[in-house]
Amino acid sequence: MKGENMTQISFARGLLAATAISSFVVVGHASAQESGGVAGTAPASTGENVIIVTATKSGQSLEDTAAAISVLGADDVGAGGIEDAGDLAAAVPNVSVGDQFGVNRTFIRGIGLTSIDLGADGAVAFLQNGAINSRPAAQLSGFYDIAQIEVLRGPQGTTYGRGATGGVINIVTARPTSYFEGYARATYGNYDAVTLEGAVGGPIAGDTLAFRVAGKYESRDGFGENLVTGNPVDDRDAYAFRGSLQANLTPDLEVLVVADHFREDDYNYGFHYFGPTVVPEAALPGPLLGGDTINDYYADLGQPVDNRNLYSNEDAINDRKGTSVQGIVTFDRGDFSLTSTTAYRTFERFNRNDLDVSDANAFGQNNYIEDSESFSQELTFTADLGTISLLGGAMYFEEELFGEVRVPTINLAQYFNIALGTNLPADLFDGGNYLQSGTVKTEAVGAYLEGAIDITPSLTFTAGARYNWEKRSGTGRFTFDAQGIDIPTDKSGDWDAITPKFVLEYETAGGTLLYGKVTKGFKSGVVNIGSVNSVIDPEDVWSYELGLRGETVDGVFGYSVSAFYYDYTNLQVGFVNENSIVETINAASARNYGLEVETTIRPAPNTTFRIFGTYLNAKYSDFCNGYYGAGDPTRRQFPTCADQPGLSDLSGNRLANAPEFTVAVFADHTVDLGTSGTIDLSADLNFQDEVFFTEFNNRDARQEAFAMANASVTYRSPDERWSVAVWGKNIFDKYALANTIVTAPLYGFVSVGSLRPPRTYGVTLGIDF
Repeated sequence: MKGENMTQISFARGLLAATAISSFVVVGHASAQESGGVAGTAPASTGENVIIVTATKSGQSLEDTAAAISVLGADDVGAGGIEDAGDLAAAVPNVSVGDQFGVNRTFIRGIGLTSIDLGADGAVAFLQNGAINSRPAAQLSGFYDIAQIEVLRGPQGTTYGRGATGGVINIVTARPTSYFEGYARATYGNYDAVTLEGAVGGPIAGDTLAFRVAGKYESRDGFGENLVTGNPVDDRDAYAFRGSLQANLTPDLEVLVVADHFREDDYNYGFHYFGPTVVPEAALPGPLLGGDTINDYYADLGQPVDNRNLYSNEDAINDRKGTSVQGIVTFDRGDFSLTSTTAYRTFERFNRNDLDVSDANAFGQNNYIEDSESFSQELTFTADLGTISLLGGAMYFEEELFGEVRVPTINLAQYFNIALGTNLPADLFDGGNYLQSGTVKTEAVGAYLEGAIDITPSLTFTAGARYNWEKRSGTGRFTFDAQGIDIPTDKSGDWDAITPKFVLEYETAGGTLLYGKVTKGFKSGVVNIGSVNSVIDPEDVWSYELGLRGETVDGVFGYSVSAFYYDYTNLQVGFVNENSIVETINAASARNYGLEVETTIRPAPNTTFRIFGTYLNAKYSDFCNGYYGAGDPTRRQFPTCADQPGLSDLSGNRLANAPEFTVAVFADHTVDLGTSGTIDLSADLNFQDEVFFTEFNNRDARQEAFAMANASVTYRSPDERWSVAVWGKNIFDKYALANTIVTAPLYGFVSVGSLRPPRTYGVTLGIDF
């Protein structure tokens, strides 16, 4: 670790996190049971099949929570199902997930990680057992031995504060049990994919002390190949393991310690080239220096381009690892609970990709280093005072992040000689770099309190507020030898905000919950590592939401509807400026509004349909920015800004990763074979409207509307101990982009990014004991 302070606190805080106290009410951690609720097909529940949403910190059931929430259960997670963050987009309304440079870019209702700068934070809080996993690149490690996944849509400014303007995703790991149990899964699929997963746990000392150990191993050939080096592209070679100890010290006091580690070393997260934009391909740096792009390669063969492959002198190297320890204690007296979450996390990664998208060594080797260490502590309490209930807490978070972006400028002078007619020594810049390097330290403090009063047995009013304070201090340098730049980038900033919340809930005689909610979200300012741009201001949002959820008495039909309106100011947007330097700025304002409808239909005891549909209108209402296609008569043009005539007025453009419509249908039918077992038939179809990946809304950074289908057939033995599943994902092999950016002027504004996985299929053998 690069920071001096971090080496001093590492051991102490790791030990503290292993023994300290944490966040979940006991009832929120029962094992996964039957399907229930409109939010998911098999969520974790209590013995009475009540889904407890731990991420709300109130211990409420899903049916009693006045919010737009989806809960996915243990049966949804695994090979052929939800394997990582990217799969959540198909299962949860208004969620879009992509990756860039091996960084998770999750969006909820059009709000997410829009900056490509090193050290940028997402707008969706990603948690494990209630503790923040702050680094977006660390959120791609994959899921295993999960009790449930909770997705809260919309700003969560009161209970979570920093970085939750889009929403919250909480991964709840499976807990130890007082009885011996476990499972094992072995999967083999196309691309020579092998996945091994299992867990075992049980009592150490009766009901007092229990353990659980889980692990996962993944190996897969690449979805493509680097046609220059022969190495795979977007393969996977990873493993992870987790250990948990739970001590029930008294009937009221429980301690849980969870420690995990993951490692990935492969050629994943390839940097795919999707074509030129405003610069003809022949004028790009690679071709000018005698190189070929993948388009040239396939043109010579007279074949259509396969963009899953790369044609590059640089491989997409990916090497990352992370470790975390959480201490979780819950004191619960029924009408009063006090909980605490302590977490310590480290994460390191190295990624390499090729910016010049060719087989030439054209100053395109892009090296990312990220090395972080974080510590968090949160205390939460709930109190039931009869007609009044209280929820409150306080948190502390600190992180030290070292980062580096290094691009060696080999052959840059030779390129200038060809492109600009200069007469520089050919190796003038070969020993130089484009380099962002430095450390950012973050400290954050928050405290919140909300109270709910039962005005009548059916009508409840909740009001609350949170105070947020955050400070970031950055030290480092920015070097760009070709422009003669070598400057310190030391800067700091601190911010505070109060984020209130008001909710009115009414429950009808038939059990339908109606609610109206007004909340404010806050995302702190940013100090990007080694960046020349100024400290970026915070962004905030006012959210207004109306909703209802309920179920018919016979349980045949469940429903959830929410309508929302967001008013954003100072939205943080990242891009590459005219000097080929990564920059993040504050967009003036944006407006998002939309509608989400979810239903569950059970026409027969063994048949379930789940359907959701969304409408989202997410647009900039006031935003001026530089445009790479300005003045090009072949490109779409925008009005210039009145007070900044050198910039383009992008007001009215859609926000990135914000499809206007999405629809999904899930069907599940179980065939009872009597004493021979059961067969479960499952299928789903997901439609997503077109999305743009940049604020310019051009076709060169766009995914057209598409649909993807998944299906599985699972046999289970009569005692449900053994199972065999045959499954397929993206079974029609739909080609779709997950994310794109338009690169720097120095590389000709080419369109590059990542792809959604192709068709995959396999067989999974399982045993439960």
